[in-house]
Amino acid sequence: MSFQMKTTPQIEMLTSECVSHSTLDTSLYKKYDVKRGLRDLNGTGVLAGLTQISNIVAFKDVDGVKTPCNGELYYRGINIKKLTAGFLEEDRFGFEETAYLLLFGRLPNEAELKEFTKLLANQRALPKNFVRDVIMKAPSKNMMNTLSRSVLTLYYYDSNPDDISLSNVLRQCLNLIADFPMLSVYGYQAYNHYIKGKSLYIHNPSRSLSTAENILRMLRPDKKFTHFEAKVLDLALVLHMEHGGGNNSTFTTHVVTSSGTDTYSTIAAALGSLKGPKHGGANIKVVEMIADLKKNVKDTTDPGQVEEYLRMLLHKEAFDRKGLIYGMGHAVYSISDPRAEIFKRFVEELAEEKGREKDFRLYSMIEELAKKVIAEERHIYKGVSANVDFYSGFVYSMLDLPTELYTPIFACARIVGWSAHRMEELINTDKIIRPAYKNVLPEQDYVPLRERE
Repeated sequence: MSFQMKTTPQIEMLTSECVSHSTLDTSLYKKYDVKRGLRDLNGTGVLAGLTQISNIVAFKDVDGVKTPCNGELYYRGINIKKLTAGFLEEDRFGFEETAYLLLFGRLPNEAELKEFTKLLANQRALPKNFVRDVIMKAPSKNMMNTLSRSVLTLYYYDSNPDDISLSNVLRQCLNLIADFPMLSVYGYQAYNHYIKGKSLYIHNPSRSLSTAENILRMLRPDKKFTHFEAKVLDLALVLHMEHGGGNNSTFTTHVVTSSGTDTYSTIAAALGSLKGPKHGGANIKVVEMIADLKKNVKDTTDPGQVEEYLRMLLHKEAFDRKGLIYGMGHAVYSISDPRAEIFKRFVEELAEEKGREKDFRLYSMIEELAKKVIAEERHIYKGVSANVDFYSGFVYSMLDLPTELYTPIFACARIVGWSAHRMEELINTDKIIRPAYKNVLPEQDYVPLRERE
């Protein structure tokens, strides 16, 4: 017996059997009024829960008519634009302050922020030999799998892993918030060394540095970075930290938490969701799409040629032939994504600092042309705009972050939102989340084995 690593003709045949007996008649969704993807026909999410953690506004009532509007995002009732402006204007890092807000429901005062920052800094420590025994062994080319494995393994180092009392869960969540940057970067360093054959660097985090600064310090061989680089990464972390209870990974957090399971299993499930290219992996698809555009468009400064390529994308004639312009449009936002609007100002400044003005102009051109092309080619009921993923991959490339870390960096931010939602679920309900599925296959008779063809 050997572990099956390749798809065999037998597996292919059985796959066909699976497809032929599991494919549903899509007209039945409308017949039974099934909300596919927990959304109605207009894309509006089915109301499945209540939250106080964040809110997304994409439509407003105008004379009784639901009307698309500029997107708004609120963290604990505070507009994300005002929140980010607050720490940016004072030239402070915002990750720790925003984490406090999401977890505890209010902004900290100076003393509270200082103590909370110190608490997270003191938690930036992995169990003895964890890096050697867990992260360095069996490195993966996918950092999200490495991160998930590390999280699940931390269960065995916890003296009280299954206790879901609020104080114990909060302790576990704070540990994970502090440790995610280490788990992510060290996982990449192991991959970079053992799989790609590059030099191995394991830098300890500094207790005197912010989360964003530590990510850059641990990642770079010389541990050096500029204040502006750290500032932009910190902003990216804040903008990715939380996005309502209905996004796929946060809903996963609610669903798995409702079963009563432990924190490590819950967060590993959320990581599995975030790994998907339709969720956390979207910024990688943007970067790959732009690279394909550069390869296939002779003059990337010519709007006509770029527009032609974008139409080919929608016609499934270019790139991955999925019919998508990655980074454009959002499941909730219509006219604009506030996170992209906040981010774009710093993207331009960073591009100037890094000598990437030409690339920034290309991204800006694609953003404008894509809106036009999508509106002409598709029936858009709520408008389309660039989302935060459109620019985040470009920013990460300018910060010299490897593509393998794009989604883990997202996770380093979103672990805060997941933690807040896990606490909220535990505080407010003891019911397991269990939606209904309707069976549409008629009853069949059992046929004895000897009578089967």
